Amino acid sequence: MAGKTANQVFGKRRQEHIVILASGDKIRHMTIRPWMAALAFCFAGVMAIGYLGATTYLVFRDNLIGGSMARQARMQHEYEDRIAALRAQVDRVTSRQLLDQQVVEEKVEKLLEQQVALASRHGRLDALLDRAEAVGELPEAGPMPTVRPGAQNKQARATGGIEAIGTLLGQNAPAAPQKTTALGFVPLTDTVADRADRLFSHMTLSLKDIEQDQIDRIQRLTSGATETAEQISGILLRNGIPLDNEKLSPSPGAIGGPYVAPQSSEPFNASLNDLDAALTRLETMRDTAKRLPFANPAPGKDITSRFGNRPDPFLGGLAMHAGIDFRSPVGGEIRSSGAGKVIAAGPAGGYGNMVEIDHGLGLTTRYGHMSRVLVKVGDEVASGDTIGLSGNTGRSTGPHLHYEVRRNGEAVDPMHFLNAGMKLTTLIN
Repeated sequence: MAGKTANQVFGKRRQEHIVILASGDKIRHMTIRPWMAALAFCFAGVMAIGYLGATTYLVFRDNLIGGSMARQARMQHEYEDRIAALRAQVDRVTSRQLLDQQVVEEKVEKLLEQQVALASRHGRLDALLDRAEAVGELPEAGPMPTVRPGAQNKQARATGGIEAIGTLLGQNAPAAPQKTTALGFVPLTDTVADRADRLFSHMTLSLKDIEQDQIDRIQRLTSGATETAEQISGILLRNGIPLDNEKLSPSPGAIGGPYVAPQSSEPFNASLNDLDAALTRLETMRDTAKRLPFANPAPGKDITSRFGNRPDPFLGGLAMHAGIDFRSPVGGEIRSSGAGKVIAAGPAGGYGNMVEIDHGLGLTTRYGHMSRVLVKVGDEVASGDTIGLSGNTGRSTGPHLHYEVRRNGEAVDPMHFLNAGMKLTTLIN
């Protein structure tokens, strides 16, 4: 009754499904409950889904593998392209650095050649400057200073610049800050190249200034030597000295040697050649002036009788006085008025004790009335050497020095030579 009531309350109970299995005489039955059906259905669904997934995987696996390989290949190609770009950029930078270094080395080599050339020129210039100092102080041709302000430091600045470039080439200079790209590459900056260019420009200008200073000094010395030589030659010409005579310059003697092409006529060499020629001419003029009788044979002594006609002190009539007389006590020193060779020394008639000196170029000097002769025939004397002592020998009225200058055997006024000697003193000493 209760069961009926329950069925009526909760509804009619569903009948369970029973599966009957018969095998021969054996019969088996299995009740299929709902949860078992659900479980079987889930299992079948899972298996179906797994089958479908496996089938799909097998179908699309090749495509997935191919896509993955393609992506990997693209990534590898991009990486290789990136590496190739970096290598190309590094090669360009390396090539540029090598080119810059080669250019810098060529410039350094040129600067070193210029410096060596200036050093060799300085050696030639020193030799000429020594000659210029030997001939004495030369007048300046203009108001230009001997050394420009700051010129003495140009050689040091040029040398220091070459050392600085050597530091740059040796990569010892402090590195400037550099920017890094996204690829990790440090680009080449122009800092070192710019510094090297500035140093090259600075040193080139310094070397040119040094060369110009040398040329200017050579030109001033050349002008001074030429002016002095012209002044000396003018004085010599006014006194009848034959300057075109071959005896003015020493004979070169035997010369020879293999033929060598002449040096280039660049401005510096031309200036050196001009200075050499000017100094040679000046030395010749000065040597000639020092050799000829332009000095005073009795320094500090008064002239008592001049050259020309005068009353004869013994006969009273007019007579030619072939020289000039210097007041000098007995024993006063008599000096040679020029360099030369003694051709007479001893008693000579009215001259008394007389010395005659041959100075070359047809000029001779005579010193008369000596109390004592200190040289002998054949002696070589220099200008200013003591050749005897004054006295009162020969045709003389008192102690004095009779001095004559003769050109080719004929007496000329010694005052011309004494006056010229006073002008030459500042030019030849």
